[in-house]
Amino acid sequence: MIIPWQQLSETALHNIAQSFILREGTDYGVSELTLAEKEARLLKQIKSGEVVIVWSELHQTLDLKLKREFLTQHK
Repeated sequence: MIIPWQQLSETALHNIAQSFILREGTDYGVSELTLAEKEARLLKQIKSGEVVIVWSELHQTLDLKLKREFLTQHK
């Protein structure tokens, strides 16, 4: 189930983004980004709708997915 980011507080949104970044870890870009830079990019993707916040009822967990991939998997 997609959780609309607009329904979350700014604090919750930032915590979700930071948790995802720290969990996913490795950055293979040309230059290493700071946590703040990664968070800003991720929040921009969430707010633009490119990335969605997904609640798994089965696993009782939140995750972030590319919207197009989530929609393809859940047709």
